Amino acid sequence: MTRIVVLDDYQGVALGLGGWDRLPPGCEVVAIDRALPDTDELVAALEGAEVVIAMRERTRFDAERLARLPDLRLLVTTGMANASIDLEAATGAGITVSGTRGRGGATLELTWGLILAVARSIPQEDANVRAGGWQSTVGLELDGATLGIVGLGRLGAAMVPVARAFGMEVVAWSQNLTPERAAEAGVRAVTKEELFSTADVVSIQYKLGPRSVGLVGAAELALMRPTAYLVNTSRGPIVDTPALLDALHAGRIAGAALDVFDEEPLPVDHPLRSAPRTVLSPHLGYVSGANYAVFYRDAVDDVLAYLDGTPVRVLEAA
Repeated sequence: MTRIVVLDDYQGVALGLGGWDRLPPGCEVVAIDRALPDTDELVAALEGAEVVIAMRERTRFDAERLARLPDLRLLVTTGMANASIDLEAATGAGITVSGTRGRGGATLELTWGLILAVARSIPQEDANVRAGGWQSTVGLELDGATLGIVGLGRLGAAMVPVARAFGMEVVAWSQNLTPERAAEAGVRAVTKEELFSTADVVSIQYKLGPRSVGLVGAAELALMRPTAYLVNTSRGPIVDTPALLDALHAGRIAGAALDVFDEEPLPVDHPLRSAPRTVLSPHLGYVSGANYAVFYRDAVDDVLAYLDGTPVRVLEAA
């Protein structure tokens, strides 16, 4: 019997996607619909599992955890990169790590949903209407406003045509952005200081790494105008959360829309849950039916290839 465990199936949809019936007889597939942050609980849940399917970076697989999973031979992550997996430790433990393809549009769409939601106070006004109230806020009109993109990679560049459709001006900054690359994307490269001091909406599309932890801190937030909004759909640690909370409570920025957090799921008593002028979503950027269908179909393909002795989409340490 080959035990296969699908982790973090929050919506309870994993087993209905991907075509698990394509697996040969003798495969037992179990899906877990909750987070397992405690290492002992995780190890107990994965006892005897030869294959584990991890959804993005919801569960951490560091050297300590991998060492406590002696039966694990294949670890599949949705997507082709996962900062929560120690690839070097996995290789050392004889564990193959495979990835999957995905669709890129879901995060882009959510980012614009959050921008509109926070700029027009949609969740707040929805709550007002349901409570018997009526208009209580004055929104930001995107036409003529400036979008500042922090990070002009694939997703950052995809923001540009949408912003243009709204009639926005667009500027961008990243540590390695050249004027030529910016021009290719149809935007103007600016300094970090100019971006934060002039943008009406600052959208973070930056990859998380050692150099980008705390990239947006107290100094950057202090540059923002009190009418400007911060949107983060990349990774939580890129923004200094205590500094952001200070800026929100002091009214130094107009608001923030966040899809990502330092700790996920966000603890029930986390101060962001009660912070003013915020729109919060539970890391929904990649959570769409079409994207999940690709993730789980490829995950099943990865398992089939492993069982056939020819692993595919293998991830290796840099």
